[in-house]
Amino acid sequence: MGKIYKNEEIKEKAIMVLACFDNKEDIDMTLSELKSLIKANNIEVLGSVVQKIKQPDLSYLIGKGKLDELKELIESTGANLVVFQNSLSGSKISHLEEYLNCRVIDRTMLILDIFAQRAKSNEGKIQVELAQLKYNLPRLNGISGSAGRFGGAGAGMRGPGETKIELDRRKIENQIVQKQKELNKLKLERDIRRKQRNNTYQKTVALVGYTNSGKSTLMNTISKSDVFIKDMLFATLDTTTRKVFLDLNNTILLTDTVGFVSNLPHELVDAFSATLEESLSADLLIHVVDISDPECDNKEEITKEVLKDLGVDLNKVITIYNKIDKIHKVNTKGYLEISAKNNINIDKLKNKIIEYFNKTNN
Repeated sequence: MGKIYKNEEIKEKAIMVLACFDNKEDIDMTLSELKSLIKANNIEVLGSVVQKIKQPDLSYLIGKGKLDELKELIESTGANLVVFQNSLSGSKISHLEEYLNCRVIDRTMLILDIFAQRAKSNEGKIQVELAQLKYNLPRLNGISGSAGRFGGAGAGMRGPGETKIELDRRKIENQIVQKQKELNKLKLERDIRRKQRNNTYQKTVALVGYTNSGKSTLMNTISKSDVFIKDMLFATLDTTTRKVFLDLNNTILLTDTVGFVSNLPHELVDAFSATLEESLSADLLIHVVDISDPECDNKEEITKEVLKDLGVDLNKVITIYNKIDKIHKVNTKGYLEISAKNNINIDKLKNKIIEYFNKTNN
């Protein structure tokens, strides 16, 4: 495992870029989430450039006029990083950096970098390394050229090791095989533990939802535990399971899972299959929605779509609204409203879980 740099040591200032090929895309929501991801990496956002375009430019993705506008914005603000919402090939990254004289990353690189800093368990770190290696492999030439110009630290450059740029394709492929073997071994051990839990007839419940919806706070409140919480995207990544006493006669195993985002990079879906498997295997899923978020409806639907894509039976999902202590929206769907932070209606949630299992057992 290579060195993971402390982000506080790198003072980065970024310009956001969105090339919009879909007229139906909510540009404000897309940029808002990208800004939150950038801030979660302790990077200052200085501005944004948006272009509605039908066909991507083969070299730069965006058109020449917007490219010049972006270059002027970089020079006038002193930005040293450009973050594209769109996925970029290695050659596009190389072309953009040469033209802009500034380091360029895309949204997936940004998320992978956040994950590299936040993963704490051995399995989580291996998963991040594997995801970064898979992402970098097809972009090897472009990424290696850019890293040579701008150095090996900063957003998008952390994770699998400081020497990854010098590795040739075969070595990276060998590393991928080795990391996959390590994960398979850990998966086997996890499956054994899961079977042991199932043999005790212990009911399992998984918390799912959009990142920063308050799952970890709910985990702490309902289980009286100390999972790390912070008001930022992807504050926690590793799966955490706690035993929870709902009442004198009912006990569950409660699992907190990684939060979802829109267009979750497939590298992360593959890499974080461990935490997602907890959702698939749980007897009940609690879908936590931040009702104070103006975009809560969209984020609720995104989470449901991800769950459906994973093959989750939505009949075993209970949706609840969290953060009613700072509510911005009227509840028209009849969901249970709670405040995990202020311990509001947590007993009602426990009763709802008990009612669900009483019904399914009959």
